[in-house]
Amino acid sequence: MVFTTKDGSTGSSIKLVVAMIAILVAILVTLLITRPAATTTSFTPLSGLMTLKTMAAEATPYEVAIASPNPTFIEFYADWCTTCQGMSSAIAALHQQYGDTINFVMLDIDDPQWANQVSDYGASGVPQFTLLNAQHDEVKTWVGKVPKPILANVFDQLLG
Repeated sequence: MVFTTKDGSTGSSIKLVVAMIAILVAILVTLLITRPAATTTSFTPLSGLMTLKTMAAEATPYEVAIASPNPTFIEFYADWCTTCQGMSSAIAALHQQYGDTINFVMLDIDDPQWANQVSDYGASGVPQFTLLNAQHDEVKTWVGKVPKPILANVFDQLLG
């Protein structure tokens, strides 16, 4: 297709503008298609690991939780555990929702300082989630992937 202007010359500048508009439209469409929806949680191993690291840094220290009058939710995890990584966003959301009333503790099973707790709570697989009531008695233990609604339901029952 050849464009001509009123003076009869070809419109190479028009072609350039049309090409630039086409490129801009293609970029916008690509961004809209590949951008994750705001309500969707995208998971990659790196994002799961980063969430685990962030949660561990923000978790209540074990000694503080055991001295607290609040119930305690202990997660035994390992950085290499893909199930731990996959559940990290759900646990982070629960921490956000219940963090004022339940202590969230994270213990890395590969860290030797937690060997006694791993043994005391019988953490034989990861992730292991152990819920303690306000008197620090074990209420419930789960191993492996646990749906967020199940954990939230038990939290609600415990908090009454």
